[in-house]
Amino acid sequence: MSSSYIMNLLASAVAVIVGIVIHESAHAAAAWALGDKTARSRGRVSLNPLNHIDPFGTVLLPLLMLAAGGPVFAFAKPVPVYLNNLKHPKRDEVLVSVAGPASNIALACLAAALMHATYGNLYTSMSFAVASQIMNFGATFIVVNLSLAFFNLIPIPPLDGSSIIVPFLNGKALNNYYRLQQYAMPILIIVLYLLPMWTGIDVIGRYFDVTVYPLAEWLLNFAIAGI
Repeated sequence: MSSSYIMNLLASAVAVIVGIVIHESAHAAAAWALGDKTARSRGRVSLNPLNHIDPFGTVLLPLLMLAAGGPVFAFAKPVPVYLNNLKHPKRDEVLVSVAGPASNIALACLAAALMHATYGNLYTSMSFAVASQIMNFGATFIVVNLSLAFFNLIPIPPLDGSSIIVPFLNGKALNNYYRLQQYAMPILIIVLYLLPMWTGIDVIGRYFDVTVYPLAEWLLNFAIAGI
């Protein structure tokens, strides 16, 4: 196992943890702003990773997926939101859900802006190797956060994107939607692993090809523009 591989792995791990912490805090902060104080009262509006990390979903599961050589994803402790506490439950559920992915896109943009502002100084104030490691981390941070954002925007319960349909559901249809959330893990396994095996089509890869990677390329080009 090469040192560059270990460094890339560590950079990815740090980016994932930061991205997840901000993502979950954004959900909790949005719920608080919209009338539900439950998540805030349980310490979820916090930058402390321990308040958000799920030992299985954030640590063990990604390691197992990495070892299996397939797509890797992670999840944190669910943010408790009581819809009846929200001012406009259907609308606000969408806003709370979208807050997470939006925070990751904002983090990716912020990283690109910082890289753009410091790129030249990095290579004149420190060794090429160290400066390159910092820039590589910035690039990893951008890709990881965009991946978290767009993965969570997939309209499959309980991913954040599925909430987009909530305002259009009523009665039995809405109950069925919430019931479907119980089967989140089997659904994700089918989409991420079994569907590509059966069809030979990497659905997530193709989705990222038109979402994550073009936006990441644009941000990285901006980060080094004019240098």
